[in-house]
Amino acid sequence: MLREIHIQNYAVIDNLSVEFGPGLNLLSGETGSGKSILVDALGLALGGRTSAEVIRTGEDRASVTAVFSAEEKAPWVTWLEDYGVAPGDEEELILRRELQAGGKSRMLVNDQPVTLAAVRVLARRLVEMHGQNEHVSLFAREAQLSLLDQFGGTSSELESVRALHGRRRELDQELDGLSHNEQERLRTLDLLAFQVRELEQARLEPGEDAHLEQERKVLSNLEKIRAAAGSAFAELYEDEGAAISRVAAAARQLEELRRYDGGVATQIDPLVAARATLEDVAAFLRDYVGKLEANPARLDEIEDRLALIDRLKRKYGSSVEEILAYADEVRQKLANLEHADERREAVRKELAKISGEYRRAAEALSEKRREAARRMAKLVRDELAQLGMEKTRIELHFEIATEGQGGASGIDEVEFRVSPNVGEELRAMEKIASGGEISRLMLAIKTVVGQARVTRGARSTRQGDITFIFDEVDAGIGGRVAESVGQRLKRLARETQVLCVTHLAQIACFADRHYYVEKSARANRTVTTIKPLAGEKERAEELARMLSGSQITDAILKHAATMLRQAAG
Repeated sequence: MLREIHIQNYAVIDNLSVEFGPGLNLLSGETGSGKSILVDALGLALGGRTSAEVIRTGEDRASVTAVFSAEEKAPWVTWLEDYGVAPGDEEELILRRELQAGGKSRMLVNDQPVTLAAVRVLARRLVEMHGQNEHVSLFAREAQLSLLDQFGGTSSELESVRALHGRRRELDQELDGLSHNEQERLRTLDLLAFQVRELEQARLEPGEDAHLEQERKVLSNLEKIRAAAGSAFAELYEDEGAAISRVAAAARQLEELRRYDGGVATQIDPLVAARATLEDVAAFLRDYVGKLEANPARLDEIEDRLALIDRLKRKYGSSVEEILAYADEVRQKLANLEHADERREAVRKELAKISGEYRRAAEALSEKRREAARRMAKLVRDELAQLGMEKTRIELHFEIATEGQGGASGIDEVEFRVSPNVGEELRAMEKIASGGEISRLMLAIKTVVGQARVTRGARSTRQGDITFIFDEVDAGIGGRVAESVGQRLKRLARETQVLCVTHLAQIACFADRHYYVEKSARANRTVTTIKPLAGEKERAEELARMLSGSQITDAILKHAATMLRQAAG
């Protein structure tokens, strides 16, 4: 939900921060006070179009920051992953738009620059804005189909269709791969066969290159190794004063010393052990030197083998292990190509079977949708009648994909078509001119869908759900119709956050949070401010002003208080 908005130097707003909460958040105030400017500013933070003219007179820049929060899984998680934006606080999302007087603008998400197009994609997951048609995602055919499915409770049928569509797409792709022209297949077969022969003839062993490198190092440095080993043997055993003879002499002296002082006996055994160790090392060096002999033929063989391995590494992998893994992969590809005809026929048969199952499942889903569409259209018409649009007709128009076509959502494309006036033909919703009519139409649809979900016992989606914003929902209505609008806004706000700008007390009385927007003059400058109304007294006074203007009587105040109590009940 939208938790906070902060605006600086935007139109008549100097520096303004507003915190919102769950439920129905309502903005009211005198005509021209700047209520809609708040909505416009939010649209700016959501990637909307703008110009430098909105910057407050005398300032060189403006900024709008919107903070969204979620207590359950945030709706922006996948967007952050898709666009490579660091998540920051997992329960919070910060959008900031900055404008400069020169016309440049900058868009930031969690303080990281992003494109406006990317933010507009994100905005559709956060806000449904009515009164500014470019933000109304309800116009999208996918959104309309989703609403119908929510109303009809078709989730299990839709899941089956999606699974079959996914399998059909996999088989289509595999068949395409198997259906390359025969010439290309034969060329690939020759290449793979050559690679298999080359790799099998090499007879590589895991770790072979490291072992050969070590053997080459020994054979290439034979004289240095023989000299070092011989010198070490002489120092230990052969030379005058060799280590072994000196240790033996020291041991004899300690034996003599023990005749006079038994306390040195413990030092004799270590010397004896040291002498034994040195003798073992000397024996090893003697044998080692004896085995060293030049073998130019073996060295050439190793060089040739390592050259072969190096060539194979350049072609097939950076290590012997990778080359061996590639060999296994090539053998499998070769086997698949050699049996391509059999596999192609098997895939064709399975594809025909899955396509038939998909079509039958999609047609069953379509039939359930059509039945739901008839019920939904009637209920929406009934709701519209309560919202002052009793002459409005609405139908859900279906277009069916041809045989062999259809997507993950089935074979249906659904369009909500509306005629708000008698004698006018049914048209797509986005072609309806009145923002107020669109807002009430959306409210009616959402009310009907919400009631259907509650009837089925569907879990509330309040936490992390989209925020609905209404700026013209009260256009051209009043009295009983306005009260019906307020009741439906309140009902919608039980499932998700709602922000509403209104001039009507009959709507305002249903607010969970009421904000008063006021425009005043300070130091010869016009400034818009916003004040949360706390308690029944302040709210009743604002409702009274909305009912009667500046002339507020005790009777009007009592009536306003009664409206608040009735709306709360």
